[in-house]
Amino acid sequence: MKDHPRQSFRWQPHTGGITNVKPKDFQEAGVVEAPNAYAAWFALKGTDEPLDVGDVIESDGGELRIYKYVGFEEARWVLPEVNPAVEGVPGAAEPLEQAVEPGKT
Repeated sequence: MKDHPRQSFRWQPHTGGITNVKPKDFQEAGVVEAPNAYAAWFALKGTDEPLDVGDVIESDGGELRIYKYVGFEEARWVLPEVNPAVEGVPGAAEPLEQAVEPGKT
């Protein structure tokens, strides 16, 4: 997890259940071979880049686990909604700069 969102995550109260995570808050840090999240945590413990609270592990099958103070819990990516252009509405697919002529409001 990037540093700024990690600080917010650290101070949030613990909640159970699936944790929604945003891809923009994370950067890939590498690959570790391990049979489960706890084995990965143990393998990285004591290295230059150990897992820290807020870090996410993704399995080969795409399953996400987020490291919390209480251990690893299920997580899922939350992707921003994409608003498709409305067909039949003039200017709906045009960028805003082209839809409004300069100098006119």
